[in-house]
Amino acid sequence: MLNKKSVDDINVKGKRVLVRCDFNVPLIDGKITDENRLVAALPTIKKLVADGGKVILCSHLGKPKGEPKPELSLAPVAVRLSELLGQEVKFAADSEVVGPNAKAAVDAMNDGDIVLLENTRYRAEETKNGEVFSKELASLCDVFVNDAFGTAHRAHCSNVGVTKYVDTAVVGYLMQKEIDFLGNAVENPERPFVAILGGSKVSSKISVIENLLDKVDTLIIGGGMCFTFSKAQGGSVGKSLLEEDYCQYALDMVEKAKAKGVKLLLPVDAVVADEFSNDANIKVVPQAEIPEGWMGLDIGPETAKLYAETVKTAKTVVWNGPMGCFEMPNFANGTETVAKALAETDAVTIIGGGDSAAAVNQLGYGDKMTHISTGGGASLEFLEGKELPGVAAANDK
Repeated sequence: MLNKKSVDDINVKGKRVLVRCDFNVPLIDGKITDENRLVAALPTIKKLVADGGKVILCSHLGKPKGEPKPELSLAPVAVRLSELLGQEVKFAADSEVVGPNAKAAVDAMNDGDIVLLENTRYRAEETKNGEVFSKELASLCDVFVNDAFGTAHRAHCSNVGVTKYVDTAVVGYLMQKEIDFLGNAVENPERPFVAILGGSKVSSKISVIENLLDKVDTLIIGGGMCFTFSKAQGGSVGKSLLEEDYCQYALDMVEKAKAKGVKLLLPVDAVVADEFSNDANIKVVPQAEIPEGWMGLDIGPETAKLYAETVKTAKTVVWNGPMGCFEMPNFANGTETVAKALAETDAVTIIGGGDSAAAVNQLGYGDKMTHISTGGGASLEFLEGKELPGVAAANDK
């Protein structure tokens, strides 16, 4: 059980608080095209402002590779945050991030003021967790708050290194929610506990499958990786996505599930196409009988029905990875059926970030889910049962 100190456990009045946010937003010509991450950060920022802290925000944006790139400046974020918060967010424009502008801005702060630092990845040391930059960041603050789950699986200066040089390091509301749902719900779920894994490759989900087989009552497999299971069990998969090297592993997992008494559900039918295109010729065939020259691009209608029925009996559901190539309307049905079933259940529904989060939001079911993770890579590592450096670095209760 992860029990970390949060912003509710400390008093920041009159203190300088450095908050690591995830402002890695899409920018086109200096305009923010999706501000979900800004909106998600507001509760933590508002709480610290209301408590009378001097709030210093920092984040990375894109991959400037350790040098100042004007098109990856956080300046537009300061402007939009000011509007969203209804108070000025002062932007400290320093190419070295902690420079004369940042120092002067922080020195001039009153309680409840907000300053935003420049893109932390303008510094090459950021991604290497270099000591000098970590110390510089720490020199600006008395308290550190990490609210950026999207980078929690990486040990960088602005989320891990800085904690070595401050006495108080806690998590914000967003991080707390991720720990509660992804960390603790998976460790101690209300049962029956069902996990749905999709996506293209078995190889990228090995540790997740292994970890979840020790915890779930039912494991559902969809997406491109199901063809490796089919082939391993003697089926024909045509030119579907296949990882030959992982056939033995797939069989081992089937055996492990049996030994653990876990129900492992694999597709019974597939939507196949003669080419990788929405306009291809399409038919539905049994999963193990995909003809030569055809490829599976979605789970079939029978499979979708079976998976949706299984979700209905669950009390906790974790979903990571789409069921098919949902970007193409003709192969989105499996993903849609599963998303709809999750939207209609009373169970605790947890969506791992990345493609599954995108799918659920695109389909308009986002507000029906208990929790949608804000981090793709980080949520996968949580589901693998790994310790995330960004979470571990916060003080324990």
